[in-house]
Amino acid sequence: MKINSIGFLGGGRIVRIMLAAWQRGGRLPEKVIISDNDPAVRERLKKEFPSIEVVSENSAPAGCQIIFMALHPPAAKAVLPEIKSALTKEAVLISLAPVLTASRLSGLLDGFGRIVRMIPNASSLIGQGYNPVWYGPSIGDEERAALEKLFAPLGQTPEVAEESLEAYAILSAMGPTYFWFQMFQLMELGQSFGLSKEAAAEAVCRMLGGAAATVAEGNLSPDQIMDLIPVKPLAEDEPAIRKIYQERLAALYQKIKPAG
Repeated sequence: MKINSIGFLGGGRIVRIMLAAWQRGGRLPEKVIISDNDPAVRERLKKEFPSIEVVSENSAPAGCQIIFMALHPPAAKAVLPEIKSALTKEAVLISLAPVLTASRLSGLLDGFGRIVRMIPNASSLIGQGYNPVWYGPSIGDEERAALEKLFAPLGQTPEVAEESLEAYAILSAMGPTYFWFQMFQLMELGQSFGLSKEAAAEAVCRMLGGAAATVAEGNLSPDQIMDLIPVKPLAEDEPAIRKIYQERLAALYQKIKPAG
């Protein structure tokens, strides 16, 4: 299967991330059509990616071979019924949103079943994203292979069960936001201690990379890992931080988890 055209319903952050990843890897598809009702969004996309087509109507991207649904669930519920007649029988709809199950998406499209769901990750920008994917049963092996090739410049795209996608939305999609502000704060502190901006950034990034690798590859329990460093300046604050994770993220998961 050769992918000839790609459409995006919505032109927000994740769309720019995916386009930038394809462009960075020299794999920007030849025909890309993006719809968005905000003129400023359309102008920015065209400026950053001159070869793409940007429109205000949703019917043009909906007529493509591969359609990415890059809208928040409330907007998707309004847009999908409008574009169902524009979908071809060979099209594949790839939803990038949590909450809306394949069954719900199909219902909004009058039974259209060629559906894939992906939970995208911001680090796809540099080809190091972790983007779990679920393929609907009507997606054949040849189509999967073509989609995997399309996804490759984004990073890892492991196939997962559909019912796990909302968990990945909390862990991998939103996960960077739990750490990035702390990284930037440490970099600022490093500079205040006399390090250059570049040295502070390298120290923090390499430290965090090594810390993650220790968890993934160290074959140690959480207690053993936490015991590797005897001095813990934020130990008194850990209970409060853990409580924030447990309460706020658990509540958010329950909010986005599909009913039933």
